[in-house]
Amino acid sequence: MAKKVNFIVLSALILTSWIGGLYLTPHVEWNGIMTTNAADVAWMVVASAFVLLMTPGLAFFYGGMVDRKNVISTMLQSFVALGVISILWVIVGFSLCFGDSIGGIIGNPLTHLNFKNVGTQPHPEIGSGIPFLLFALFQLKFAIITPALITGSMAGRIRFRSYILFMVLFSVLIYAPLAHMTWHPEGLLMNLGVLDFAGGTVVHMSAGFAALAGAVFLGPRKNPRLEHANIPFIILGTGLLWFGWFGFNAGSALGANSDAVLAFANTHFASASGMITWIFYARFRGRKMNAVGACIGAIVGLVAITPAAGFVTIQESMLIGFIAALVSNWAISRQGRSGLDDTLDVFPSHGVGGMVGMLLTGVFAADVGLTSGATATFGWHIVALLGVAAFSFGGSFLLFKLVDMMIPVRVSDWQETLGLDESQHGETLA
Repeated sequence: MAKKVNFIVLSALILTSWIGGLYLTPHVEWNGIMTTNAADVAWMVVASAFVLLMTPGLAFFYGGMVDRKNVISTMLQSFVALGVISILWVIVGFSLCFGDSIGGIIGNPLTHLNFKNVGTQPHPEIGSGIPFLLFALFQLKFAIITPALITGSMAGRIRFRSYILFMVLFSVLIYAPLAHMTWHPEGLLMNLGVLDFAGGTVVHMSAGFAALAGAVFLGPRKNPRLEHANIPFIILGTGLLWFGWFGFNAGSALGANSDAVLAFANTHFASASGMITWIFYARFRGRKMNAVGACIGAIVGLVAITPAAGFVTIQESMLIGFIAALVSNWAISRQGRSGLDDTLDVFPSHGVGGMVGMLLTGVFAADVGLTSGATATFGWHIVALLGVAAFSFGGSFLLFKLVDMMIPVRVSDWQETLGLDESQHGETLA
């Protein structure tokens, strides 16, 4: 019966969206003639494609890290977000993020319901040099990868249907308010002076703390020992993520301009710094300089530079990558001794890396950071960090409880022992 209900609900959503589209054909309500810039449009189309590639890249990164009996399920948990969040985005997700502001907290769900008023003309206040539809597509890729990031902490023990339901609720109730508060012109955090160029707060901190909540809620695996299934997959995933991150950060300039160039450069050098710091620190501690460590270091550097990408110098970006790699390395070692089973260390990588990046943005940001003699931005970043952490962790934990009341979140013992590839999907590696 539950299987039939799932399909009926999905069919109803898609049909409702189509019928609604007949009456909510995109049209423009704002006044004035606005033109697009061809170079900006070209770059943002490319950047959007770059960011989409990050989700398959994440699938390879996570899939290579888990054991062989959970590779397919782990990769699919990332990949399926491309479908689920895309449909949700059209119906209500984009409107909740970028609709008319309700108290600076959330967007009006009716503003762009079923992509109403999301057409090829630029918006006067949001992404003014490109079609509003292109802006919506670019932002969609951020909304897709955020819940996918969470899955690494629960790999090997979360029920697939429960994860899909959690992903929908998380996107509506956690991601959307944070995106609105941070990136909408009338958003609460934006108007307080909180800087997040490309998602250190909205994406990485929210995913990191949701991952922590998931690990706490689900508890440890029956067999906590982890043997990486395919290290070349991890390297491939890291390469795809690094490549896609140029669209993630440089694309957040919303145009082909000097801010995009600066963000592009900072993205690369912070990642390089994080990777080299990680492997040389391992050698300093008497360990081998291994491929997995190099990949984790590169990702941590990318995470940390995300909020600061357009606000700091290249030299500062390398310092951010260096500091974040050391702090995240320490956090992983501490977490390993705590008994918390965050399978793929999502919280110390993305949550801690995002916090380090957010704080260092307040330190180094041009004209408004501590190094420029200003204190207000750094102070608001501390306040925002505490608020976002509490909201993301507490809200996500409650969502896991809610989902568990409807569909058990954790698989049974025999399903976990068998592996999620076979027990959830009926597929195995050859």
